[in-house]
Amino acid sequence: MCGICGTISNKGEGVDEEKLRSMLPALANRGPDNEDIRVDKNYGFGHRRLKIIDLSEQGNQPMIDPELGLVITYNGMIYNYKELKKELEHKGYRFRSNSDTEVMLKAYHCWGDMFVQKLYGMFAFCLHDQKKDRFVMGRDRLGIKPLYYTEKNGNFYFASNMQSLNDTGIVDRTLSREALHYYLSFHAVVPAPHTIYKSVRKLEPGHVMVLEPGGTKKLKRYWSVDYQHRLDMSEAEWMEAILLTLKESVKRRMVSDVPVGALLSGGLDSSLIVALMTELNTSQLRTYSIGFEDVDGENGNEFQYSDIIAEKYNTQHSKFFINSNKLLPQVKRCLEAMAEPMVSHDAVGFHLLSEEVTKDTKVVLCGQGADEIFAGYHWYPQIMEGSEDPVNLYRQSFFDRGHQEILDTLSQEYHPSRDYSIDFVRDHFSKPGADTPVDKALRLDSTVMLVEDPVKRVDNMTMDWGLEARVPFLDHDVVELAAQIPPSLKVSSGGKHILKRAAERILPREVIYRKKGYFPVPALKYLQGEFLEFARDMLLSHRARQRNIFQQHYLESLLERPQDQMTVLGGNKVWQMAVLEYWLQKMEG
Repeated sequence: MCGICGTISNKGEGVDEEKLRSMLPALANRGPDNEDIRVDKNYGFGHRRLKIIDLSEQGNQPMIDPELGLVITYNGMIYNYKELKKELEHKGYRFRSNSDTEVMLKAYHCWGDMFVQKLYGMFAFCLHDQKKDRFVMGRDRLGIKPLYYTEKNGNFYFASNMQSLNDTGIVDRTLSREALHYYLSFHAVVPAPHTIYKSVRKLEPGHVMVLEPGGTKKLKRYWSVDYQHRLDMSEAEWMEAILLTLKESVKRRMVSDVPVGALLSGGLDSSLIVALMTELNTSQLRTYSIGFEDVDGENGNEFQYSDIIAEKYNTQHSKFFINSNKLLPQVKRCLEAMAEPMVSHDAVGFHLLSEEVTKDTKVVLCGQGADEIFAGYHWYPQIMEGSEDPVNLYRQSFFDRGHQEILDTLSQEYHPSRDYSIDFVRDHFSKPGADTPVDKALRLDSTVMLVEDPVKRVDNMTMDWGLEARVPFLDHDVVELAAQIPPSLKVSSGGKHILKRAAERILPREVIYRKKGYFPVPALKYLQGEFLEFARDMLLSHRARQRNIFQQHYLESLLERPQDQMTVLGGNKVWQMAVLEYWLQKMEG
């Protein structure tokens, strides 16, 4: 788990080493344990390392295999690297380290560009094949690890976050009208390859991109999930299959040369992960929870449920309570840690919890992804039972703003040429591979929304503190199995029916069938006091007025009654706009 960056000259010129080094400070928190670069005639790779596997210097990067003529800079964790290493050794490959990084180099040499299909894990990498003078970049199936890139004057730049690219001084910060539409409508979800900047792209999950000599780019998809193939199984058989597959996923993610803990919210998903971890782990497991003050009658913590699980499984449990009068400075750092602006309050919870966890643990498992994989959100029953166009039902259940309100929100110069967000959903729903409306929604949520909101949130917030978070529900075996389950078995019981039934075998019912919760941060929902002043200062600042993204009359109407401006998902529209402006100002310096 690390931070990576690099620059490639498509004109055959030398690399500006100073520019390469300028990219590393923004990645320092992702990899606090080591820094190194490699510069060759037409490229330079940078790396910041977080030591999890092979703690020796043999695991440092960029890693070079002089015998094979390969160099790699890589961020992530390959959970089946030991099995792949044995397979490669049988084929005659020799290893000098115990790292998964070296396995990546040998695997590419053995199986070519599509070696990524053999990997279980989370990863983003750039590999240079010196003999063919080509560069291969890849990103894991569910986009757990990020990879951003931009081009200028015949040079190609890539990094784990946009801040790293921005620090080179070459990024054109012109805003994308299309991305602004997504941000304001699609709950800040900006689908790959787009970002808020027109000049910056992100590699799509489940893809490999190859830069051939001369700069020609080839994009190859290596994975997609099929919702059409159904297995004829009883409910009991599905329950058994889910537990077995999830347990194997948890087992894979406990591979580490340092202790592994767990984030425990007390909800079904994290509780199930903790239960399976304790079955596999003989030593006492460390678990962590966070809570906030109540605001306007909304509960700010769920300690009562996390306590139940901690006691049942005898974990070494730590609870952290955050007082709101100390929250704002920490919220600002959270926003600065975002590779892209995000609005979900969970980001703050993950960021603050990670700060505490990393004091004694470097790797944790968490329950992200179950809602998108097993149909845990409220819109799935509405789409399944509704008689309307499923695209419109999805929009009504998820979108923060309709197209007309976006036109009212944005100044004329940022007006979109069309309703990008609804067009994106409609196009995605129309793709082959999912027949029922619910499956269409699940596919969109698991391959797009999940990637650009919950998964990105976890990566950005944990890695800002040098904490590696692993997500067992996003093992591709789990995702592919869940896609085969009939929608009715997922959507029933208020969502995640079959997962709840499976969990009954190991978890208390009061945890399984409790009201759905999140990392609640009420202070960001009910904007009051210093949080409202912060938002107001951002949106009415001189720099904001110069940028002129938002129409002033719309902005002023929101600021008059900020607590009344809620989205369908319970977010605050004022906060959403303030987050964007603050993030943009920090990128400008």
